[in-house]
Amino acid sequence: MKKKYILPVMTALCAVCIFLFGKASSVSVTRDQEGFHDATGIGRTNGDGAQEGASGREAADVLQKASGRGETGGAGASEEAAFGMSGDAVGGAASGDREKSRDRADAARHGGDILVTLGFAGDVNLSEGWETTEKMDGQKNGILDCFSEKTVERMRGFDLLMLNNEFTYSTRGKKSQKTYTFRADPDRVENLKKLGVDIVLTANNHINDYGTDAFLDTLDTLDRAGIRRVGAGKDLKEAASPVYIELYGRKIAYVAASCAEEHEDTIWTTPAEKDSPGILGCYDPEAFCESVREAAEQADFVIASVHWGYEYLDYYTAEQKEMAKSLIGAGADAVIGTHPHVLQGVEYLDGAPVFYSLGNFWFNGEDLMTGMAQLTLRLPEDPEEKVRLEETKFIPCTQTGLYTKEAESDWERDQILQHMRDISFGSEIMDDGTVLP
Repeated sequence: MKKKYILPVMTALCAVCIFLFGKASSVSVTRDQEGFHDATGIGRTNGDGAQEGASGREAADVLQKASGRGETGGAGASEEAAFGMSGDAVGGAASGDREKSRDRADAARHGGDILVTLGFAGDVNLSEGWETTEKMDGQKNGILDCFSEKTVERMRGFDLLMLNNEFTYSTRGKKSQKTYTFRADPDRVENLKKLGVDIVLTANNHINDYGTDAFLDTLDTLDRAGIRRVGAGKDLKEAASPVYIELYGRKIAYVAASCAEEHEDTIWTTPAEKDSPGILGCYDPEAFCESVREAAEQADFVIASVHWGYEYLDYYTAEQKEMAKSLIGAGADAVIGTHPHVLQGVEYLDGAPVFYSLGNFWFNGEDLMTGMAQLTLRLPEDPEEKVRLEETKFIPCTQTGLYTKEAESDWERDQILQHMRDISFGSEIMDDGTVLP
């Protein structure tokens, strides 16, 4: 080849090589990205070019796991601002549960719709001299040794967790003439914080076991601990007031009442009146429904929590169903029941899930089936769009030997889920615990 052609040919070959190398690199990166999107559901687009896949919160979790990193340090006011809550807006954050606020802040920074989970569990008892407390006091790690690690992780992982505080906090008061009375030292409230509890039901039939002084001590103890409470108050206005908790600028409302002593000879737990303390009673549900209506006007999603029904009866009654219908008609988006000490069924009424009873969660020495309810909400990025219930789930657990855990074996899980199917009407419970209408 003549020398005058060598330089142009070499230049052309170099250009071709550069092009091919660049193309190969581009294809490699694209394939890597597609693999990541397929594996995580993050950033994938549909046929119209719109992004689909995980929410901002899910993306943060996946990326954190993929990088092998835990939570970032230095949580502060900026993270709380990203979450959109004040110091007294959420019991978990106010009580020092920084893990939740950091996770929420990470999710908020990614934008888009946000998925949040609301968790619910049944009866818990920290009463002095009671078998649960005695078991806890004998454990190296206290209450954390009374639940499986997986269960504690689940409880702490909910954006908001509610359970039934089935006792009073006080060192004062006179014992009621009841078969069972429960009173815990106020210092025991720290155990709720260790479990990640944000809000408790105080409309139940044991909060007044030691009279008015102990009742008021209970309210003050929870307030000082930064744990929200609903369904009881220093007067009727406070007892009936919805509790609002803000998530990403959206309001979640909790309203609670009790008619647990409806079938008893004596009503020991006094309903609140205009100038006297007590619980919000729902023997006549109208006041309860009015509180739900008030909450529905102010909030994006409303939880009605009710202490009702017969103890140790697996099946909910017609009266419970009628009250649930009334609450949903008043604006409740979900109804969560407690008091029977055993699981009762779950169903949908007018599109709203009703868990009639979550049973004992960590309450006594009986061996029984229990569980947690999980509501996953979608909070749209557009503030004009309504909050939607994305998924309803029942998480099967057992209370055995004063120890509560999520069902571990497939057999155990299937047994509990089948029991729930047997006692539920108006819903379909899938193998993963998802509850469908």
